[in-house]
Amino acid sequence: MLHDAKSFLAMIDPASPKYRSSRIYVAHGQSWRITPRHAAGAAAVCWLGFAVTTALVLSGSSAPLDQAGLLFWRSGPLMMPRGPIWMLETVRDLTALGGVVLRYLFALAGFAALVFFRMRREAYVLAGTLLSGWLVESAVKLLVGRPRPLIVPQLTEAGGASFPSGHSFNAALVYIALALAFAALSPRPRLRWTLIAGAMVLSLGIALTRVWLGVHFPSDVIAGWCGGAAWAFTAAALLDRTATAAASRAGQELGV
Repeated sequence: MLHDAKSFLAMIDPASPKYRSSRIYVAHGQSWRITPRHAAGAAAVCWLGFAVTTALVLSGSSAPLDQAGLLFWRSGPLMMPRGPIWMLETVRDLTALGGVVLRYLFALAGFAALVFFRMRREAYVLAGTLLSGWLVESAVKLLVGRPRPLIVPQLTEAGGASFPSGHSFNAALVYIALALAFAALSPRPRLRWTLIAGAMVLSLGIALTRVWLGVHFPSDVIAGWCGGAAWAFTAAALLDRTATAAASRAGQELGV
């Protein structure tokens, strides 16, 4: 792992020969991206989870799970979560990583870094993934129109429809899409999959905070996370050829 870190630092140091070499490889499309077949396989698993959860919600069968999940770690007459006071601030800090401001700041920074590395194909896929994913999440919210839970106190501000959880959907979408893009920098499969798995764990943690804070049912966050992850992997598979062709044309026009 230390060797991988040193190699990556050498690739981003302008004074290093590895930096110049890495720019040449990326400029000519020789990156180590996840294959469309692998992306489609991951997307299929996530879509299955999204479909099952959505069916349970629409049929009313998710009610026992939702109630049990919201009440699981709560006690007392006020139904506050168990644990020390500092836990609340910790959970709020974690949930903020899935908020509109921070997640899109990270996305913009990631897009800028990809352009800097001349990874045009990855930059195009990232932009297309996030824009289309936002439209999908907004459409599902409007179609289902589920109200937010009222059986426990809401410990943070939240508005709009409850299903699917926007924090859960967009956290999975943004962080997994970023991981898929930057995984292409490493020729080591273990490092690539560690980066993608880390993004999945982080976004799942963000999703769970929404139930802890009482602003979403468990089924909201399950469907939201599965949907966001599914769209990130689906876009990686579907946009592969289009983005590669666009990056190639941009490279020819710029003479790179």
